[in-house]
Amino acid sequence: MLAGLMASSDQIEQQLQQWMDAGIIDSNTAGRIRAYESSHESPGVRWPVIFAIAFGSIMVAAGVLLFVAAHWEDLSPTQRFLMVLAMIAGFHLAAGALMPRMRALGLALHAVGTVALGGGIFLAGQIFNLEEHWPGGILLWAIGAVLAWLVLRDWLQATLSALLIPAWIASEWSVRAQHFSGMERILSQFLVMVAITYLSARRGQEDSPFRRALGWTGGLALLPACAVLASGHEWDWARHPAMSSALYVIGLFLAFVLPLLAAYFLRGKSVVWNVGYGVWVFVVSQLNDRDVFQNVGIYALCALAAMGLVMWGLQEQRRERINLGVAGFAITIIVFYFSTVMGKLGRSASLVGFGLLFLLGGWKLEQLRRKLVARTTTAAPKL
Repeated sequence: MLAGLMASSDQIEQQLQQWMDAGIIDSNTAGRIRAYESSHESPGVRWPVIFAIAFGSIMVAAGVLLFVAAHWEDLSPTQRFLMVLAMIAGFHLAAGALMPRMRALGLALHAVGTVALGGGIFLAGQIFNLEEHWPGGILLWAIGAVLAWLVLRDWLQATLSALLIPAWIASEWSVRAQHFSGMERILSQFLVMVAITYLSARRGQEDSPFRRALGWTGGLALLPACAVLASGHEWDWARHPAMSSALYVIGLFLAFVLPLLAAYFLRGKSVVWNVGYGVWVFVVSQLNDRDVFQNVGIYALCALAAMGLVMWGLQEQRRERINLGVAGFAITIIVFYFSTVMGKLGRSASLVGFGLLFLLGGWKLEQLRRKLVARTTTAAPKL
């Protein structure tokens, strides 16, 4: 019965996605169908099952990897390679056997098999002592994830592909341009733009699981990536020669054009916000050559980006963008206080000032955040 419920829910989601892709129904109709089907499911079943499947899959993968690591030194190269093949194929074969009865568990094991593929690729290189261009291993891994997605049409495989393709681009760029100054700047620009693109993938209240996964990925990566971008004073420009004009143009294409094309594919004509943040990323990266923590303009731009993220969330009724914007604004104020204000005050005065800033400022920001989030629940979503 449980397997039937899970299979039915996944099949409905797959059918809805196919109908939306074909233009038969729109997102509003799909949302009403999901709400109707959810109201007829047994309460309290889906989330415990999903948690059990996810946790169990992770534990199985960790156990297999621990077993391989414990016996690795005792195996010959041939045995090691066969064990790697058995590890990868075993997950996919088990998933294929479980798919007809328990689709959710089968998809989870397929995802574990794709993750194991990456370890298998690099372990094979170690077994046979292959001196190869290491980003090529990530490329092979990404190709495997894309092929798995084309076969399974599963959001887990699509999410792995969406993670591995930018990872390959970033690693390829870091190797190709490692001997030139400006490599880190373009790499940081690329990571921020990808995070913004993935964060903006969610637009409606009833998005597909793939869009929700992209939104989570972008939300988790955005603030750390922006912090790295804003702290460009760590980059040593004088250590390497300047890159050629052709390589610089290629870097800008990778950092800005590719993420914006992906954003256009995900959002259509609403990509204007992504373009605006692309301009922000470029300007910030040009201002942080030296002494970034003494440059008030960097803090003003970071605060402006945080407020823009809040406005973006209000326009498209997305809570996560409002929360990230408020968090980014608070982090900007705290870092500015520590780097610029605190050193000009006495020890006791600086601590008292930080305490008041933390208490009063945090309280007011939380009040504002609650009011802004409340507006996303009362207003109709803009799709």
